[in-house]
Amino acid sequence: MKATFLDDRGVVQVSGDDARKFLNGLFTTDVSKLHPGEARFGALLTPQGKIIVDFLVTQVPASNGGERFLLDVPRALAQALTDKLNVYKLRAKVAVSNLSDQLGVIAVWDGAVGATPEPSFTDPRHESLGARVIASQGALQDIAGGLGAEVVTADAYEAHRIDCAVPRGGLDFMYGDAFPHETNMDRLHGVDIGKGCYVGQEVVSRMHHRGTTRTRTAKVLLDGPSPEPGTPILAGEKSVGTMGSASQQKGMALLRIDRATEAMEAGTPLTAGGLTLRVADLEALQGAPKQTVA
Repeated sequence: MKATFLDDRGVVQVSGDDARKFLNGLFTTDVSKLHPGEARFGALLTPQGKIIVDFLVTQVPASNGGERFLLDVPRALAQALTDKLNVYKLRAKVAVSNLSDQLGVIAVWDGAVGATPEPSFTDPRHESLGARVIASQGALQDIAGGLGAEVVTADAYEAHRIDCAVPRGGLDFMYGDAFPHETNMDRLHGVDIGKGCYVGQEVVSRMHHRGTTRTRTAKVLLDGPSPEPGTPILAGEKSVGTMGSASQQKGMALLRIDRATEAMEAGTPLTAGGLTLRVADLEALQGAPKQTVA
C-alpha cells in the first residue's frame, strides 16, 4: 500500500440545514443520494455546460445540526469555488468556507483502506484509484503508519492516476473550456443524467442523448520521452488533439475521435513534438471504456 499528500488539492466545506439541497441544485452529481463516508465525483458548470471546477464531495458528521459536506478540489480553485457558491446561496441556510489552509488530501492506493480517525472515502471514479483521507499534511506519517502504507512522492500517485486513465484538470483539459463528456466525466461516474436540474444541465443532457461528443480524453502510450502538456498531436500534418500529462511512457491526451480513428485505421502514426505515441485503447476512445488498468 502507498500513501502521499497531494499538495495540489484543497478542501471546501459546505454546511447547514439546506446544504444537501443547495449542492444538488448546482452539481452534475446527485448529492441527494450521498451517504456519510461515501463520495461522489462531480462538477460545477457554466450555463453553457463547460467545467468551472471538478471535485470529489463527501458527507461528514456535523457538530451543530444540519449537514456537512467536504469538497476535495484543486487547491488553486478552492477560493474561487468558495466565492462562487457564496454568490449562489442567496437565502439558503448554508455556510461555505475554504479550509485549504488547515486541511488537505492524502491519497492511499494499492491496498484495502480500513477505518481512519480522519474523514476518508473510496475514490468513486475508478476501482483502482484507491481512497482519499481529508487531513493536514502533518498527519501523513501517522495515517500511513496506521494503515501500514509506504509514504511515496506525489509523482508516484500521478503515474498511478495516468495508468488508470483518469484526467486531471489544468493539465489534461482546461477549466472553462471543456464539456464533462470530453473529460470522460460521464464514464467516471461524475454525471447523473437522470437527476433534476443543475447549472448547465440542458447542454450536458443534449450531448449525452444526441451523442454529439467529438472530443474525448484518452490514455496514450509513448515510445520515448514525454512531450510537454499542450503539445499538438498530429497525424501527418493534420491536428488530431493535444497532449496532456505523462509519466513512465504513458500519458493522457485530448483527441478528436474521428480524426484519431481515421489516422489509426489508415496506419498513419500519431506524433507530438516529433515523438510517436499510440492510443492505448481505441475502443475506449470511440465508445464505452473498460474500467481496467492497461
